[in-house]
Amino acid sequence: MVAQAFTVDLDKPLVFQVGHLGDQYQDWVHQPIVSKEGPRLFGSDVLECLTRTKWWVIPLIWLPVACWCLNTSIQMGHSVPEAGLMVVVGICIWTLAEYMLHRYLFHIDTKGYWTNTAHYLLHGCHHKHPSDGLRLVFPPALAAILCFPLWNLIKLFTTTSTAPGVFGGFVLGYVVYDCTHYYLHHGQPSSDLAKHLKKYHLNHHFRITNKGFGITSAIWDHVLGTLPSTKTIDKSA
Repeated sequence: MVAQAFTVDLDKPLVFQVGHLGDQYQDWVHQPIVSKEGPRLFGSDVLECLTRTKWWVIPLIWLPVACWCLNTSIQMGHSVPEAGLMVVVGICIWTLAEYMLHRYLFHIDTKGYWTNTAHYLLHGCHHKHPSDGLRLVFPPALAAILCFPLWNLIKLFTTTSTAPGVFGGFVLGYVVYDCTHYYLHHGQPSSDLAKHLKKYHLNHHFRITNKGFGITSAIWDHVLGTLPSTKTIDKSA
């Protein structure tokens, strides 16, 4: 007797269903449902609320953190131009972190119940419902958790006085990333650069999910060999 394949009921909370898909999960999650109305993830109203974040919450929370970090380095004896250089370094580090997280964590291949569930919460729900405007940016609690190892990594390669400034630039890069990500899904770009970024990112969602991991820049896709072909990007227009 052949076991019947599990079917997800979209009218019920999804989080504790998707794990049952097993090795069919990756195929399912990369078949997007284009609807501005997002799915219900949890039965609990409290947990459900924690998964939804307005885009403007990101700069509201994290820009003061970035400013505080920069001010800390200045108070420790660095000049404003030196702090500006730390910001540039931090932003550059962010662009690499953005790529590495997206490629190796957000697109990790899962098939077990709990790994599928974790992946769906982390990034899979965005690929399944890419137009859900309340799940396009990182919930602050999740971002704070990811900040701890990244902060420690920056401290490892910098000095005591430069680490806060570099981390401030890193946080600023993150804010630009999350706001850009929201805009690429819901904005109507007028400039050539913004139009290209939108096509580039939508190509990742709807055509080649294993390429085009950069959001704010394609530089690391160029460097690390995950750049989609120009023809494929043009077709996604």
